[in-house]
Amino acid sequence: MTSEKSIFTRIIEGEIPCFKVFENDYVYSFLDINPVSHGHVLVIPKEPAQFLHELSPESSSELGKALSIISKSITEVTGATSYNIIQNNGSQAGQTVFHVHFHIIPKYPESTHSFPWKTTEIDKKEASELAQKISNNME
Repeated sequence: MTSEKSIFTRIIEGEIPCFKVFENDYVYSFLDINPVSHGHVLVIPKEPAQFLHELSPESSSELGKALSIISKSITEVTGATSYNIIQNNGSQAGQTVFHVHFHIIPKYPESTHSFPWKTTEIDKKEASELAQKISNNME
């Protein structure tokens, strides 16, 4: 990350106001000011990192726990029937704020937002080789 504070760091430090829903030693969460749906929340690590793989194991673990806790609360409070959890890494993936963050986007029966993904069929031989390479590369 650059030495300049991200908007999320400024929110965590109280420089920019927000509608906070959760905070612990590792994670901060607040309502998105431009929500896709009612109850759209951002969940961010306090540790500054642009990419998910740059986070410490502690921050990663606490993010996972917080996502579950916050998602449950959102569905109970809003009555949402489902939700998406979205996280982008890098500008080509659609990341516009270069501080790791997750979107929890509630879905309702009348929701119209969706993903524009186009899927393709996987080549089984290529998939087997790729899975093995990825697995072997992990520390």
